[in-house]
Amino acid sequence: MAQHDLMDKIVSLCKRKGFVFPASEIYGGIGNTYDYGPLGVELLRRVKDAWWSRMVTERADVVGLDSAIIQNPQTWVTSGHVGGFSDPMVDCKKCKARFRADKLEDARCPEKPSKRPGECGGELTEPREFNLMFKTHVGPVEGEGSVAYLRPETAQGIFLNFKNVMESTRLKPPFGIAQIGKSFRNEITPGNFVFRTREFEQAEMEFFVPPAEDEKWYEYWCKERFQWYIDLGIDPDKLRLRAHEAKELAHYAKATSDVEYEYPFGWGELEGIANRTDFDLSRHSEASGKDLVYFDPQTKEKYTPYVIEPAGGINRMALTFLIDAYDEEQLEKDKRTVLHLHPLIAPTTVGVFPLVKKEGMPEKAHEIASGLRRAGFSTFYDEKAAIGRRYRRQDENGTPFCVTIDGETLADDVVTVRHRDSMEQERVPVAELTTYLSEAVHGWKRPDRT
Repeated sequence: MAQHDLMDKIVSLCKRKGFVFPASEIYGGIGNTYDYGPLGVELLRRVKDAWWSRMVTERADVVGLDSAIIQNPQTWVTSGHVGGFSDPMVDCKKCKARFRADKLEDARCPEKPSKRPGECGGELTEPREFNLMFKTHVGPVEGEGSVAYLRPETAQGIFLNFKNVMESTRLKPPFGIAQIGKSFRNEITPGNFVFRTREFEQAEMEFFVPPAEDEKWYEYWCKERFQWYIDLGIDPDKLRLRAHEAKELAHYAKATSDVEYEYPFGWGELEGIANRTDFDLSRHSEASGKDLVYFDPQTKEKYTPYVIEPAGGINRMALTFLIDAYDEEQLEKDKRTVLHLHPLIAPTTVGVFPLVKKEGMPEKAHEIASGLRRAGFSTFYDEKAAIGRRYRRQDENGTPFCVTIDGETLADDVVTVRHRDSMEQERVPVAELTTYLSEAVHGWKRPDRT
């Protein structure tokens, strides 16, 4: 399958199956803004659950936080976002399109997609800085005193609460604070579907460490975050960990590495892991006058912790899982489209079907579906069309298992479990179904990558 075709097919499938819709579509939409449909919102939720489970629930040294989207505006002055969070931009005087001045090689003219900006006969303006912050106002009267900002990242709320969390949990470095929440960036050139949007959900964790241990923990989190994607089924051959060169590093970073994926449009950042040193805590301590250092009562040592930050966008993660899972298989009689999503992040875990709409099969199917939902499985009931057609629908949705209730089920209480990836079927007693499916979820391996 050609790579440029793959992206078109992903976009089409997302709209048709209810993963992603253009926002405000009945009014003509709004550029690069999207709504997530029934399947999409479940995929996002499950990706967030998988991230939270790995980063917080399964660890004793990381706790959670949910900080406000609108913080005191001084937060963003101190962090450098108000004065320095910008991209160089140029405008085409002919088509009026706007482009990143440092990314012209990757950009295309909207009127002549085969050409880069400036090659289509239009003159480009001189580069100028474009601040990415979304400005808003707090209170009934607009003015300089009411200016506030929508957060461009979730990290600063964590830094502001460093002392609160440390004292309330009685944790000491090394420990982390994790957060998932909405962030907003007035991107110049959002694009590639939901890869880069102005509103996105971010998952970040700030891991506070003694300065002498920063390199050890930086290497640890680079390996840990890279492995997470592999464990959830991403093709290792399409992943790489790329360390930033010195000229790429942010002003606050001692080191940064990106987990990159080979998308249909080329290699792109999936997640970044940065050694932010003590930059943030030191700046906020200086600006606020509040002591944000750690005192070790055992060693009598007092220091400002260094911070290792894994940070990624949930929307981009979900898109990557969709792209990597998409497959078209030529069977003997037809072709099937299938999403080989890991069962832990698939929007629906189990499809439940009565073989026919009579003889008590629908009633039994509803009973089984209800039991599976009580056991924590996301289910979808379907009794319309031939059973093969129903299987194909769930293959496209990424549903890993389908349970069929037939005439024999009413006699022996045994159902047929069909596996999405192999299309193999197995008879399983209803009494053992929950255990069977739970083991299948947690033991899943994609057949063509084992």
